[in-house]
Amino acid sequence: MNTLLRHPVYTRCLHWGVAVFFVLALLSGFAIYTPWLYRLLTPIFGGGAMTGLLHPWFSLGFVAFFALQTLNWIRPMTWTPDDNRWMRRLKEYVTNADALEPEYVDFFNAGQKLYFWAIVGSAALFLVSGIPMWFPKTFGRPLAAIAYMLHDLAALVMLVGFIIHIYEGTAAQPGTFRSMTRGFVESRWAWTHHPAWYRRATGRDPRADYEAAVRRQAGRGGEPSSESRA
Repeated sequence: MNTLLRHPVYTRCLHWGVAVFFVLALLSGFAIYTPWLYRLLTPIFGGGAMTGLLHPWFSLGFVAFFALQTLNWIRPMTWTPDDNRWMRRLKEYVTNADALEPEYVDFFNAGQKLYFWAIVGSAALFLVSGIPMWFPKTFGRPLAAIAYMLHDLAALVMLVGFIIHIYEGTAAQPGTFRSMTRGFVESRWAWTHHPAWYRRATGRDPRADYEAAVRRQAGRGGEPSSESRA
């Protein structure tokens, strides 16, 4: 099966930088704000005081890497009229009603774009609210109290998105995770999930290639495997 380069080294380094700093910020944040996790998690970071010291730096690392990723992906993440069309068929996507994504789905689908921009907004709120929390004497207690609430809200949105992102990148769409480790995806993955990108990258008709793969599978004796569809 032929492969296509989807994510070059730079993109993958940014992605894993975002992931590492997000997990570190998440765990250290849980350790600080959740009493029943304090004793379990703070030893990982060298104790309670060190956890409190490191948490804002982990958060800044996450924001910095994600800012670079935003610049890197600003063009393919731009919303288009085709994304409105995709949103109207969200139910079909969730239920895997179609063997192939619509032919207009490009490098990212509308769901991926929504997740991305939700994290952009949450990361910005995360940063803005974190500064008064870091320097409460400078900004005053009332503003710091509001910042705590906004900070927790932003963290919750990112946590829910993170869980969905992991599921979609592994169990829901086999082959996706490899694109962020090795950088390459199989052609059948590309024509299934991102037909417009497949057409642009190869100059080939994604539906014709899918149907040819189905015929080859049937010729080997049986129904097309689920792997042919995903």
